[in-house]
Amino acid sequence: MTGNDYVSEADRELEETYEKPMALAAYVDRIFENPTIASHASKYLLEAIEAAGTRTVVEEGEEKERYRFFDDPHNDGEHAILGNTEVLNRFVDDLRSIAAGRAKDEKIIWFEGPTATGKSELKRCLVNGLREYSKTPEGRRYTIEWNVATAETSDRSLSYGVDPTAGDDQNWYQSPVQSHPLSVFPEQVRSQVLADLNEQLEDHVPVRVDTELDPFSREAYDFLEERYRREGSEDLFSAIADSEHLRVKNYVVDIGQGVGVLHSEDEGRPKERLVGSWMHGMLQELDSRGRKNPQAFSYDGVLSQGNGVLTIVEDAAQHADLLQKLLNVPDEQSVKLDKGIGMDVDTQLLIISNPDLEAQLNQHADRNGMDPLKALKRRLDKHRFGYLTNLSLETELIRRELTNETEVWEADSYDELENRIREPVRATIKGQDGRTRTREFAPHAIEAAALYAVVTRLDEEDLPNGLDLVDKALIYDQGYLQEGDTRREKDEFDFDDDGHDGDHGIPVTYTRDTLAELLQTERDRHHGDLSVEDVVMPRDVLNAMAEGMANAPVFSTGERSEFENRVVPVKNYIFDRQESDVIEAIMHEKRVDEETVGEYVEQVYAWETDEPLYNDRGERVEPDPLKMKLFEIEHLGRFSEDEYQGNLPRESVRNFRREKVITSLNRHAWEHRDEDFSVADVDLAAIPVIKSVLESHDWDDVSRTFEDFDPRQWDDPPSGTETASVKENTIETMVAEFDYSEASAELTSRHVMGQVSYRWD
Repeated sequence: MTGNDYVSEADRELEETYEKPMALAAYVDRIFENPTIASHASKYLLEAIEAAGTRTVVEEGEEKERYRFFDDPHNDGEHAILGNTEVLNRFVDDLRSIAAGRAKDEKIIWFEGPTATGKSELKRCLVNGLREYSKTPEGRRYTIEWNVATAETSDRSLSYGVDPTAGDDQNWYQSPVQSHPLSVFPEQVRSQVLADLNEQLEDHVPVRVDTELDPFSREAYDFLEERYRREGSEDLFSAIADSEHLRVKNYVVDIGQGVGVLHSEDEGRPKERLVGSWMHGMLQELDSRGRKNPQAFSYDGVLSQGNGVLTIVEDAAQHADLLQKLLNVPDEQSVKLDKGIGMDVDTQLLIISNPDLEAQLNQHADRNGMDPLKALKRRLDKHRFGYLTNLSLETELIRRELTNETEVWEADSYDELENRIREPVRATIKGQDGRTRTREFAPHAIEAAALYAVVTRLDEEDLPNGLDLVDKALIYDQGYLQEGDTRREKDEFDFDDDGHDGDHGIPVTYTRDTLAELLQTERDRHHGDLSVEDVVMPRDVLNAMAEGMANAPVFSTGERSEFENRVVPVKNYIFDRQESDVIEAIMHEKRVDEETVGEYVEQVYAWETDEPLYNDRGERVEPDPLKMKLFEIEHLGRFSEDEYQGNLPRESVRNFRREKVITSLNRHAWEHRDEDFSVADVDLAAIPVIKSVLESHDWDDVSRTFEDFDPRQWDDPPSGTETASVKENTIETMVAEFDYSEASAELTSRHVMGQVSYRWD
């Protein structure tokens, strides 16, 4: 593409975003065609969230419907809020009540939680989503603009203090607070418009417009009304609302226009921060007739900017003095510019804070009914963000912090997520010598960091006997726990729903900083051919995270002790994952193919149900007891010759076939099979015992397959030995199939063999 092509592309985007201004009557016709464009603030925010749709996720071991809006889809997921789906769903439920005027419409929504839990991402996600929604035909947002210069030829002009003699096109001034176009109508007529609109609206949330014109627009309206009334105009409102004086225009919702954000560093008197300030130089310029002219007001406060859609107070503890002054906004929907000048406001109030705000609010709690902050606390509707307790989400978050990855992870099965969790991360760094080099977090290294962080956030008080915190973390992420052939679903465990999971723990910022430092740290590792010094192993990560707590001010003494003690089960689990990789790489060429497994499943099902089998010629055949026996002995490794009478299974084998294979089958698929049905229609991976055949082996399999293999020779195997050939093939497979580099494959396999060799005999 050339430069002109990019310019043309920008032209097309803006052409689709903005419309030509229209007359007020045309706007009214438009809202009857598309009522959503007239929505009040809370309803508009609700519609923007719902328009993005939903998807199913698993969090804390349970399936939940999540609004895609919070995945920041319009911005390629850059500011997606990971996790906290239940909290966000309750927020949307509250929005629905507020929009409908049911019970919670006087509430101020409050998001609270520890640092690095996604609260800042919430603000960015809301801004991104609203901006993009307002560019769509369904989400168009409209306000009004005025031109009074066309009412007379004198120097009278509506302005923000600019040249009153400017040309006509420059004499149009938009409402500085995004006033709703219907606010131009007298109250009785506006009520009739809304009644007719809501009567045809297929929505349980009616459109409400309870606001009058803003003071700036009222100044224009009053001037035009007085002008045409003096001229004796019969159709007074038509003259005022004529397209020469009044137009309806769409605007793109963004910070400063439909979204107001009060930052922690913003200063000024309460009124300045809330609505704006008087510009005294302009007061002297304008003919105010002994009063304050609203044209001389700045309208740059947070409520003015957020009028029409959303007002956010960020880091609310820094603006605690304002919170009580905000109480009348949801109640009365108004604020004051001055003693005699009020302004109606339609905005959804949302405040964001760390836990320190709650401490401020509770400082008088012991005074009971005399608590001066009681009214404020009653109006705040708290939604608490917690630390992530899902391994996959925490892994995704850490990768985001270390790289420029913004894609939101979606998967059709947990196997897909599991593959992403274990993936390595490679980063290019520049050393002190000025040269760049690639450093690698080996497979399972980011997983190790994420799992350790999650384990520190879980409550161990509700752990069932026999489980540890790693087991709990896996249940929360998968929705089940696989123990050999047995799968236990999350609802079989009695975890406390009101526990303290996610209340505290290692924040992602600490993990990120630790990993970033490891990228720059030189490691005392050497190899004749491989750059093993550039590999960060899972044990490097876990050791650095545990040891670094001693000097990290973010942790209390009690937290350091508690968190350091939780690293051991994580190390054990990650080693098991590495060990599994090595064994699977060794046995890669010896795996049982799915066709053989499928044939076994068909044989067992036919054996149990007396269902017929057919050979390639279409002839009916009986299940082959020898084939089943050989599969169970050689591939499953579950039984010996003693457990068969000839080829016929004894009781232990029969129970295994019925309890582990048949009952685990996808019965629905079998019961609804047609004449074309085959075992391929059944998800074999859903059968735990079959899944283990397809995907896992153990050291007994290795020993049985490679009789002369000796793990004690692994570091430097003698040439021509079976160990040497097994190692060569294993490293190649780890690189080709499991995304290891040669260096990380060498280090991982050495680590595993070092632990295995002493117990090999």
